[in-house]
Amino acid sequence: MSALKRKRGGKGPGGKAKKVKLVENGNKPQTTEMEQNKEITVPAPVSMGKWRNKERVLVFSSRGINFRTRHLMQDLRTMMPHTKADTKMDRKDKLFVINEVCEIKNCNKCLFFEAKKKQDLYMWVANVPHGPSAKFLVQNVHTLAELKMTGNCLKGSRPLLSFDPQFDTEPHYALLKELFIQTFSTPQYHPRSQPFVDHVFTFTITDNRIWFRNYQIIEEDASMVEIGPRFVLNLIKIFQGSFGGPTLFENPHFESPNTHRRVIRMATASRLREKQMVKELQKLKRTENKEAVTRDVTDDVFATPAEERPVHIELEAPAAKVVKKNKHKAFKRQRKQKH
Repeated sequence: MSALKRKRGGKGPGGKAKKVKLVENGNKPQTTEMEQNKEITVPAPVSMGKWRNKERVLVFSSRGINFRTRHLMQDLRTMMPHTKADTKMDRKDKLFVINEVCEIKNCNKCLFFEAKKKQDLYMWVANVPHGPSAKFLVQNVHTLAELKMTGNCLKGSRPLLSFDPQFDTEPHYALLKELFIQTFSTPQYHPRSQPFVDHVFTFTITDNRIWFRNYQIIEEDASMVEIGPRFVLNLIKIFQGSFGGPTLFENPHFESPNTHRRVIRMATASRLREKQMVKELQKLKRTENKEAVTRDVTDDVFATPAEERPVHIELEAPAAKVVKKNKHKAFKRQRKQKH
């Protein structure tokens, strides 16, 4: 049998590392070198650390969002325990009012979802109140309930953030990387977080867009399975201030949804016009063919021009003709009278 004899490494409720000495058969510890080598150091518990990074993120939206955006916000609040919620903001309010809302909520980061025309979704990622801030167009949104993935991570666990190597090649991507790290990473020793790391947030740059994915680590060999949610961020502008200010970067590859829809409408209208022109041409061809069929080519074969005769005008009346009486008729009358 063996027992463990612990020596406190310092004062307080286990705030420092402890030394543990192995004693065999419950005897008194010996001072030999072999016994001294059996002493091991146990690190302090993770939960007893001090919460130093006071990052708080305000996640809310404007009025007019659809159910998909509402579920996406709820998923982000579930995955990020250091977030706070607020009521929807009115459309008539200016964006700089969000700085005051964040100050009231004691938040220094903000994720604001702005809906326009009930079909376009924009997301602001801002460092309140001094900036910078970035505006994105959110596309291809799929929530946790919609994807129905097989993965399932612990609620409140701290994520690992994985970034594409292209984030380090250009300055605006480096700025976005630092902004994402401060916003999406859960602070260490946060009261509502768990001391476990079992999922990964990935940010990948493809087709001039940032693709967000969430994976769960299921095995020790780092095999992962996707959990969700997933969405694509199309960068529009990066501002120096919070929700405004001078423009630091403007995406030259960005095409607004209104322009995209206008191009689609024009393409559809051109196709319809082309179809209409084809129909009119076919109709003209049909009418021409009918005229050619009704006209007989052999009608003019026997048509010969007549000889022109001089016109003769008679000025005197023609002479009267002498009519000779028929004797046979007279004999017939006499025969009938006799009978």
